[in-house]
This record gives sequence, structure tokens and C-alpha cells, in this order.
Amino acid sequence: MFSAKDVMTLREMSGAGMMDCKKALTQCNGDMEKAMDYLREKSLAASAKKASRIAAEGIVGGYVSEDGKTGVIVEVNCETDFVAKTDDFKALVDSIAKLVAEKNPADVEALMALDTGDGTVAELITRAVAKIGEKITIRRFARSSVENGLVDTYVHLGGKIGVLVEMSAADAAAAKPVAHDIAMHIAAAKPTCLSKADINQDDVEHERKILHEQAMNEPKPKPANIIEKMVEGRIEKYYKEVCLLEQPFVKDPDMSVGQMIAKAGGVEVKSFYRFEMGEGLQKREDNFAEEVMGQMQK
Repeated sequence: MFSAKDVMTLREMSGAGMMDCKKALTQCNGDMEKAMDYLREKSLAASAKKASRIAAEGIVGGYVSEDGKTGVIVEVNCETDFVAKTDDFKALVDSIAKLVAEKNPADVEALMALDTGDGTVAELITRAVAKIGEKITIRRFARSSVENGLVDTYVHLGGKIGVLVEMSAADAAAAKPVAHDIAMHIAAAKPTCLSKADINQDDVEHERKILHEQAMNEPKPKPANIIEKMVEGRIEKYYKEVCLLEQPFVKDPDMSVGQMIAKAGGVEVKSFYRFEMGEGLQKREDNFAEEVMGQMQK
């Protein structure tokens, strides 16, 4: 009715497991097209069952085009750290990052609808769910593209942190080491904005008010003019915590990132993105006893 080679062919076409392919061909009397439809239907059903699961593991992947003008970071989530470390999952993330760079979708919804040449991204994810056996979601991505300058990405700790930096540069090739140093700095120092001009002034005023109240509530409050100077000093420290250009450069804390850039000459940071995998997501809490009992009842 069908051969082992047919099973292998269907497995390569679908990405599904060997036993699933064998079952599909058995159910469809060896008809390859019907077996493919069968697997897709079952994959969709499997994906629907997994939709309620928590996908809070995963990796942040990066991609830079060969000319260095377009860069992407993307966060893709799965259910377990074990799956996140597999070659199949890493390859999936890499392919998604490259597709974002090439097609420039507006958002995740538009990305899911993109044609990969072998179905849409949504269908690619569905096949991956069937093969890997876990819920998979594309959470977010960032893309930068320049004409005069370069982009660079840095992925830290095997995908736990990803950074994308966009820079203008008179000499893009010469500026690449600077861009990479800045990307690594952002990964370590967690700036939330580029400069003082970009910081949300409501946040500054909120911080100023808290600092003022703290000073006023000390056991022996200082005079108002001294408190004002203390508060402004602490605000400057706040700038150094959140503004990239104000932060002490991690490779040489005696100068700020802004001073390092000025020393390099001919370069300017235009924007950056920093993704930390799983930030803000609820982690799955496994109950081992329940899992064992569930397996025994199957």
C-alpha cells in the first residue's frame, strides 16, 4: 500500500513525526496528498489543544542583512527551556528573523500572514507545533533599516537577551566595532531611552517628587535650598541609570557612552531595541505528581 520511503517523504514534506506520518498514510490508503491534508488537520487540532498552555520560555534571535543595512531581533516563545535549546527551534527563530528583515511586516499579525513559499508563517508555526509538541508563539519583533550607516545585533546568553542598534556613520565598516560595543553595553546596562531629550518628563517629575518627599521625611530635614540641590543631584544619577548616552560605558566606566561615541568620531546612535526573553510573561508552574498521574491514565 505504501513504502518506508513514502513515510520518509511525507515526514520531510510535513515535518511531522514518523509514527504520525505512518498513521496518516494508513488512514488514507497511501494517498500522499490526502495524508498531507490529514496531518494538517490533525496539526491544527493539536495546535488548538495547546493554545491554552503558557509559552513563557523561548529565545530572542537576531539577523543582519549581508550589506549591514537591515537588522532584526525577534522573540519567539515555547513552553520549556529544553525545546528552546533545540536546533529545530533555533532554526525556526532564525528563519522568522530573516523573513521580517526581507518582508518588513507591520506587526506580528501581518507577519503571521506572510507567504514563506511553503504556506504562511502561521502554517509554518502550526507544523512546528506538530513536530516539536509544544505551543509556540511569536511574541514581538523589532526591525531597523538604514541608508547611510549600519545596524548591528547582539544576542546574549543563548537568546535570553537580544539587542538591535541603528547607527549613522561616515564609514560603516569602521563603525562596526563601535556599534557592537554599544549593543553589548545595552544588553548589560538596560537603558530605557537614548538621551535626556527622549526621557518621559512625567517619569522625571514623578521621580523628583518621590525624592523630594524622601528628603522631607528624614528625621532631620535639611533646608529647602539644600534639599533642592540634593534632589537635582539624584535626578542626574537617575539619568545615568536610564539614558544610554549618559550611562558609564561598561568597558571603560571612566567615560560615558556619549563620550565614547564622540571619541570614535563620525558615528551617532539613532535608535536601539532591547528584548529580554519572557519579561512580563507568566511562567508555567509544573505539578510533577499531576503530570505523572496524567501519563499513567493515558
